[in-house]
Amino acid sequence: MKILYQVAGKYILEEKQSAIDLENIIEKYNLRNKIEIHEAFLFVKEGLDVKPYLDMEFSNFQLQEVRIGLKEGLDISLYAKPEFDEDQMNQIRTGLEEKVDVSIYASPKFTSDQMWEIRSGLLNELDVSWYAKPEFTWEQMEQICFGLENGVDVSIYAKPEFNFLQMEQIRLGLEIELNVESYLNPGITWEEMERIRLELESNNE
Repeated sequence: MKILYQVAGKYILEEKQSAIDLENIIEKYNLRNKIEIHEAFLFVKEGLDVKPYLDMEFSNFQLQEVRIGLKEGLDISLYAKPEFDEDQMNQIRTGLEEKVDVSIYASPKFTSDQMWEIRSGLLNELDVSWYAKPEFTWEQMEQICFGLENGVDVSIYAKPEFNFLQMEQIRLGLEIELNVESYLNPGITWEEMERIRLELESNNE
């Protein structure tokens, strides 16, 4: 009969040393939260060393991203850093799984939403250099991404001075080959841009 070892009244391990290790981790890091203990248990159960990441005071969700990366054999050094929150870690880990060049966005300068837009563009083999810049919000990045997907000249509006709603109006005009020069001005509202665009569309019919 196989001997099983129980830790903290709930967690079952097959190896005595693993059970001792988990007990020591719970005591050393004063783990009291059930989710914390469970994540530490999963590290130990899978033969992974959780201590370096507890030393960095990672949250449970950050630990989860690290554990999944380790289990999959990914280069977690690219994201197992305190400056990344769990959502940023997730975007970098997912990019590694998809085999895109995560070095383009693996920076705390980018929010997780910005990272998502860049990762999506890389996955679709777009030239993300047009928008992989921290000065663009994720909404602006999305509009530039749409333009790249639709084959328009994004250089016309890929500028931080245009907000994403203004970018959208310029992109929509370019997609039907309008001359957008008459409303290519960040000083006018997107509503005014829309009015001009629709007027140009009407005149072209």
